[in-house]
Amino acid sequence: MALIDTVRAERLAKIERLKESGFEAYPSTNGRTHTVQQFLENHTVLEQDFEQVVLAGRVMSLREHGGALFVDIFDGTKGQCFLQKDKLGDDIYGLFVATVDTGDIIEFSGTAFTTKRGMPSLSVSSWRMLAKSLRPLPDEWFGIKDEDERYRKRYLDILLTGELAERIKRRSLFWNTIRQFLLDRDFIEVETPALENITGGADARPFVTHHNALDMDVYLRISAGELWQKRLLIAGLPKIFEIGRIFRNEGMSAEHLQDYTQVEFYEAFKDYEAGMEMITDLYRDISDKVYGKRTFTIKGSTIDLDKEWETYDYSDLMEKEFGVNPLDVKADWALVLKEKNIQFEKEAGIERLVDIAWKQIRKSLAGPGFLINVPAYMEPLAKKSAKDPRVVERFQVIIAGSEIGKGFSELNDPVDQAARFKRQQQLREAGDEEAQMADTEFVEALEYGMPPAFGFGVSERLFSFLEGVSVREAQIFPLMRPR
Repeated sequence: MALIDTVRAERLAKIERLKESGFEAYPSTNGRTHTVQQFLENHTVLEQDFEQVVLAGRVMSLREHGGALFVDIFDGTKGQCFLQKDKLGDDIYGLFVATVDTGDIIEFSGTAFTTKRGMPSLSVSSWRMLAKSLRPLPDEWFGIKDEDERYRKRYLDILLTGELAERIKRRSLFWNTIRQFLLDRDFIEVETPALENITGGADARPFVTHHNALDMDVYLRISAGELWQKRLLIAGLPKIFEIGRIFRNEGMSAEHLQDYTQVEFYEAFKDYEAGMEMITDLYRDISDKVYGKRTFTIKGSTIDLDKEWETYDYSDLMEKEFGVNPLDVKADWALVLKEKNIQFEKEAGIERLVDIAWKQIRKSLAGPGFLINVPAYMEPLAKKSAKDPRVVERFQVIIAGSEIGKGFSELNDPVDQAARFKRQQQLREAGDEEAQMADTEFVEALEYGMPPAFGFGVSERLFSFLEGVSVREAQIFPLMRPR
C-alpha cells in the first residue's frame, strides 16, 4: 500500500475514534469569537480581562513539551495555542494527541496568556474538531518544489507560501485600484456578452463552442467587449468600462495565456493624446497603491514609472532597423525578413510580416514609453491621423520590451470601418485565423453616429510584470493539462 493510502487509512480510523468519544469530525457550526489577527491585536486587553476566547484554524505544527503541547494554527494569520494535560484532563488531552494531525482544522477555547518567551498565546480549556484532514500536508518549511505539482495543488502552494497568499491580495488590490480610478472619474462599470456570434476587438484565434438551446456555434470573446462598449457610446453613455475574462486560443508563454482578465474602457469626446496622460496617471496610481513605489526591476531592466515617459515612432524605428519604411505598402517584407533570417509563414500578409519585424525591435525598448504612428493597415479599429492618414491615432504602452496596454482614438467613420473589416475578411479567407471578423451589425450601429472617443485596454500582464513573475505564475489557478 502506498504511503498516502496508509496515512489516509490511519486518519479514517481516527475519525472513528472521535465518533466513539462523542466528537464529530465535520460539524456544521463553530463558536469562533475572534480571528487570530483580532486575538493578537487585542491580546493585552483579553489577557487582563481574563476573557473567554474561541479561535479556529488549521493546525500547522505540533510541539510536545512534557505534559503539554504547543500548537500553531493558521486562519490567514498564524497564532499559538497551549494545551496542558493537567488543565484538560487525561482523557481530553489524550484524545487530542491520539486523533489530531497537522492539517486538521480545530476550534480552541481558552484565555489569553503570554509565554515565558513573550509569545502571545491561548491557554486552551477545551477543543473541538471542525474538519479532519485525510491527507498529510507537505512540510511547511520546504513546501512543494515541483512546478507542475505546485500548479495542480495550488491550494497547498498558497497555504504553505506566504508570499503567494500576499500576491493574491495584491492581485485583488490591483484590479480594485483600476476600478476605483475609473469610478472616481465617473465611468460606469458594464458587462458585455462573453458568448458572441462574431468576435471583435482584437486579432486573435477564438475558442468555439456550441449553444444547444439556439443550436448554433458561438465564440468565447477575445476582448472585454470592445464593439459592445462602443455600441454603448452610440447609446449615449459617455464613459464605460469592463473588467472581465477573455479567451484566446493561442500559444502559451511567459506573457501569454488562453484565458485571463482584462480591463477595457471608453470615453466619448476624448482622443488618444489626452488618453496618454490618463494612462500615465493610472499606471502610477497602481504602483503607488499596490506597491508603494514607482521603480521596478522587470526582465532585468530598471523601470521608473515616475520619470517622463518616452515616445517611440513605429515607422522611424522600423526604417532605421530594416531600411524599409512600413508606410510603403509596396515594400517586400517577405524579402526583408528572409534577409534577416527571421521565420514567417508563407501565406502571411503584409500586416503579419510587418508585425513579426516589429517584435524584433520591441525587445530592445525598455520604456516606460508610448509607441505611436503605427500604419493604418495594422489597426482596423483606430481612427486615421488627420496629419498623416497613413497612420492611426494609436499608442501602445512599452515596458521592458513588451506591449503592456493599448489605446487609440476610436474609428467612428462607418464607411472606413466597413472597408477595414473587408480587408480583415480577405486575410481570414487567405488563412489568417487571427484576422478580425467583419461585424456588419456594428457597422450599422456606427451609421447612427458614434461620438469621437478614446479607448484603452490592458490585461493582467501588467500585474505579472510588476510582480516580476510570469503571467502563469501570477494567476491564482492556471489551466493544467489533465493527468
